[in-house]
Amino acid sequence: MAVSGAAQAARYQGPGEVSDKALLRVLQSGRARCAGSSLDPDEWFPVSPNVRVARIQAARAIALCTACPVRAECLEFAMRNWTDGSGEGVWGGFVAAERRAIRRRWLLGVSVTELLDQQPEGQQPVSKPPALAPARPGAAVVDAAAAEPAICGMR
Repeated sequence: MAVSGAAQAARYQGPGEVSDKALLRVLQSGRARCAGSSLDPDEWFPVSPNVRVARIQAARAIALCTACPVRAECLEFAMRNWTDGSGEGVWGGFVAAERRAIRRRWLLGVSVTELLDQQPEGQQPVSKPPALAPARPGAAVVDAAAAEPAICGMR
């Protein structure tokens, strides 16, 4: 997995040594796949407390995250800013219940890059979501997951 600047610094300096400001700068740089995405904002916020169902509800958002070049920074930012709204929605390719589970390990000093290299217990990979059905006969099928990367966990 390719890791960008702030995540590399975090990996080599140790957890917590990259500033929140530096992480936010990376997330707002336009490199995040969620920026400019055509996904409905609700797709970033699954309503089910059940991890399996939440991952299905957020499958298209998670698909964008898994290929995002700033995924590690996104997850690190969410872990650090838990009480400021980062405890909800999809961040770093994980739904809230998954982040709660891996956050315990993060608090013990496991880096986000290590967390991303390991599937959380019981997590099934999200396959590419099916294309949306045509709105009317003869209409083109829209494949939003393949579309160019509106809003991610940062509303």
